[in-house]
Amino acid sequence: MNRREFIKISSTATAALTTAPWIGRAEDSLNATINIGMIGTGDRMQMAHIPDILSLSAKHNVRITAVCDVWKKNRESAAAKIKAKSGSEPRQFSRFQELLQLNDIDAVVIATPDFSHGSILCAALEAGKDVYIEKPMCIDVPSANKALDLARAKNRIVQAGTQRRSDGHFIAARNQLQTGVLGQINRISAAMCVNSARWARAYQDCQEADVDWDAYMFCSQSKLAFDAKLLRRWQLYRLCSNGMPGLWMTHYADSVHMLTGAKYPASAVALGGKYVWKDDREHADTFHALLDYPEGFLFSWGMGLGNSSGIHYTVHGTKGTLDAEKWVITSDGGQKFEPKPVAAIHNPSHMENWLECLRSRKSPNADIEYGHQHTVATVMAATAFETGLRQKYDPTKREIFAG
Repeated sequence: MNRREFIKISSTATAALTTAPWIGRAEDSLNATINIGMIGTGDRMQMAHIPDILSLSAKHNVRITAVCDVWKKNRESAAAKIKAKSGSEPRQFSRFQELLQLNDIDAVVIATPDFSHGSILCAALEAGKDVYIEKPMCIDVPSANKALDLARAKNRIVQAGTQRRSDGHFIAARNQLQTGVLGQINRISAAMCVNSARWARAYQDCQEADVDWDAYMFCSQSKLAFDAKLLRRWQLYRLCSNGMPGLWMTHYADSVHMLTGAKYPASAVALGGKYVWKDDREHADTFHALLDYPEGFLFSWGMGLGNSSGIHYTVHGTKGTLDAEKWVITSDGGQKFEPKPVAAIHNPSHMENWLECLRSRKSPNADIEYGHQHTVATVMAATAFETGLRQKYDPTKREIFAG
């Protein structure tokens, strides 16, 4: 399937209702079962999302009734796990468009490689589905703009997969920072460091005969021959991701927005390179970005794959410092006061929050507006690195530009 055929299918998908689709299928909507489809059944889906939903299915009256993956191995494995736990075998598809055309699917979880997030998210919204979309929500701003507009126009519930917004520690820290305990926040510094060839997973078991390659390449601008590495090691290549900004910085940028109330960076610069791992990866293994916010602070974020020391996350204000690794607020660098521990607040999981909102129609913790914000921040950083030029953002035009 080429890009033109995909757009045609997406544009003719089922129109969204102004209320949840499942309401029209049951006399008593409060007791109606919500049917969920899983798109992209790789490690993240099978290790986290599927088990989470299955464990909550009875409590929230939801069930997984369809799975989709271009790789037969992942698809069949996910279906088998769902059947073993629920007693019912889900329908299987290699093409997400077919799953989205099912009238009895109310919501979908999308955990495909990053380059397909924007296209599948928009197609799901056009088909009237509520969505849980893995981070990063998109790796280009136009797709994020379109998705935000669609979600609002069609009254869809969208939860971005930035789960720190449902984390009890981050919620408690946000509440404490809102009291002004740090004074004027002026800089935030964070780094994620490991010492391994991250994302270089094995691919020898991925055979062309088991992969719907055209379905995988649906949103690629060029037709490429089958390459198992692009499917199994997709994080390493520019075609499939924007590297560390989308893969890891997303969580930090989103939580910075959560803790401070900031929305969009004013500008961003970035540097890095492939210093350690001399394989065929196209993204940097060492990366550092600086983002300037109009609220009056500088956010510094880095990641390295050649040494595991130096992990930190600190928020600095005129009165003190929040350590978001040790979860304590101290007077370091500010005014003297007794350390204030940040005790986690009990809170439903990120997935449970989404399931609750499917029925209540309330905005979830990581509503699509926050997904739009983290998309802008991380795309600015990625673009700054790739071009070598400082990137700015115009929130009125919703555009990134060099300047």
